[in-house]
Amino acid sequence: MDDDTFEERVSVTLTPLGILVAVSAITIVMTAIVVSLIAFTPIRVYIPGYGDMGMEKDVITLTEKTDSLMYEANAQKLYLENLKKILQGNDTAVNIQNPTDTTKKYDKLDYSRSPEDSALRSEMETGDEYSLALGVSRKTGISGYFFFAPVKGSVTSSFNLAEEHFGVDVASADNESVKATLDGTIISAGWSPEDGYVIQVQHSNNLISVYKHNAALLKKTGQFVKAGEPIAIIGSSGEHSTGPHVHFEIWYNGAPVDPQEYVVF
Repeated sequence: MDDDTFEERVSVTLTPLGILVAVSAITIVMTAIVVSLIAFTPIRVYIPGYGDMGMEKDVITLTEKTDSLMYEANAQKLYLENLKKILQGNDTAVNIQNPTDTTKKYDKLDYSRSPEDSALRSEMETGDEYSLALGVSRKTGISGYFFFAPVKGSVTSSFNLAEEHFGVDVASADNESVKATLDGTIISAGWSPEDGYVIQVQHSNNLISVYKHNAALLKKTGQFVKAGEPIAIIGSSGEHSTGPHVHFEIWYNGAPVDPQEYVVF
């Protein structure tokens, strides 16, 4: 209504239904605004019980870092304690006393072997399942061994007992490596005026292999070698040598055998 002329300008008719509609509309709009603020803005993190999705990952990462730091701190503490004990001349070993089991009586134990145990021991000790040479029986000699050729070359002098030539001479190229014929242990590695540099290998089943006239030895006494492993360098050392070759011998049960019967050069 105009203040001067008291003329009516705007009129509003209020009805119960209109008021209900207006209040409902305002409520819906306000609810939509609040939900939008909570769902799509960072304000939601301030609501109790409504956390950020990335916060859980951050908490897990911080927990892992804290655990790692505690582990490192404990390790450093232990290191410093041990260092302190060493500087003071104390023993750093930790002696853990095992508690005695009092539920059993150990003073009446029977340590004698049973017949089954003795039979098993005999079978394992006399069998060939764990022999270094597969398929070889100790009762049938060395025919089942697979001998690795010390060098690849030509045989210039064969085995001859009458002439006391207890091995074969195999000529090969200079600087060729001489290889162990079987698994074994070096029992001798030295030099003599007649045979030059000589190396001997003890194998299983009372077998010995000998390699003479080498230019250099690659292994020392007491070392374990595998079949095919280089043990020397071919040469012509010693008074009985006339050129680069290796004199190769095989001894079985104290007697020489012809290497050409078992090795392909």
